[in-house]
Amino acid sequence: MGHTEADLAQVLHTGPFHLALRAALAVRGLPLQRVQHHLAHRGIKVGVTSLSYWQQGARRPQRPESLRAVRALEDVLELPGNSLIRLLGVGEGGARTDFERPATRSYRSLVEASGTVEQLLADLESPADGGLHTVGHHERVRIGAGRELVGRDSAHVVRAHRDGIDRYLAIHHGDPGCDPARVEVSALENCRTGRVRWHRETGVLIAELLFDARLRAGETYLFGYGFEDGTGGPSEEYVRGFSFAGGQYVLQVRFDEGALPVRCRRFSQATTGAPRGARTDLTLSGRHRTVHLVEQGVRPGILGIDWDWA
Repeated sequence: MGHTEADLAQVLHTGPFHLALRAALAVRGLPLQRVQHHLAHRGIKVGVTSLSYWQQGARRPQRPESLRAVRALEDVLELPGNSLIRLLGVGEGGARTDFERPATRSYRSLVEASGTVEQLLADLESPADGGLHTVGHHERVRIGAGRELVGRDSAHVVRAHRDGIDRYLAIHHGDPGCDPARVEVSALENCRTGRVRWHRETGVLIAELLFDARLRAGETYLFGYGFEDGTGGPSEEYVRGFSFAGGQYVLQVRFDEGALPVRCRRFSQATTGAPRGARTDLTLSGRHRTVHLVEQGVRPGILGIDWDWA
């Protein structure tokens, strides 16, 4: 496929790295042997095979000498400074950013029914690290007239931190009395529902959401999904555990006009057994009957909103 300067400018802005490198090589008309020759003149030794792997996305430059070669490639290919290195998640000072696998925390510290979650993940033949971390997540929760969790839906943006990722496993943990066999899973945008597993005693359900594309490391994906519940008893909180650091999280809780709480608070926790901190009262909006929280840079741990009924 032919590439233009406009194509190159666009992919240098959006990434991923391997597509930007491939476009730059095509626009400049340089074969890999010539690129290797130019790098050698700058005192940098890189094999043609490595360059080929980089442009295919089969490997990513990570070692200091490889990153030095990428900076030299920007000069050889007449690209703006840091335009390629930025797509690898490396800042000007050499620090790694969010293209690398972020700091993580285990399910055992984030979910009370962690043993059940881990068993269901094993049934789905999924590792605890699914190869994705969140860039942005907007979650809407609906509480019904009977004070029950009616349902929730998510607009979710993720980034792959390794190649070949084509699915996301969404976890739903209902309130006491929840019957996960009756919970409905909806694939709303850019995904479809795969396998679903649940554990009746704990009210935990895990749904496999299949993407329309297989991601390479560094690529992002936007998708939407939801759970229709309404099977549990009165709800008193909504909690979200974060295994990985980074990304923005927005949580909105909407209450039925016939069942309004008298007080709402946001909170955070380091683990399920830790005390709740950073408690802040939230004002329920009048006409829309909602409260929300926004966390710009999520850290591993737990965030949530709880409320008191009259």
